[in-house]
Amino acid sequence: MGTKELSNYIVIDQGVRFGKPCIKGTRITVGDILQWLSEGISVSEILDDYPLLKEIHIHAALAFAARREEIIKVIAAV
Repeated sequence: MGTKELSNYIVIDQGVRFGKPCIKGTRITVGDILQWLSEGISVSEILDDYPLLKEIHIHAALAFAARREEIIKVIAAV
């Protein structure tokens, strides 16, 4: 998922959750989704608990986090 496509699903707004990256149209952060997945909560359980979310949002959150990790590695190497 490219940066342009990610912007269809992930937004950063200083007025929402202190500027943390969120799923567009929600207050659910990328960090929330990563935390739930790391705790062993399945994608289907997350979708059941948060009906505004779609599976593409979960994938977008993972892609966003992976992209951010790559950027951090590049900066650290310089």
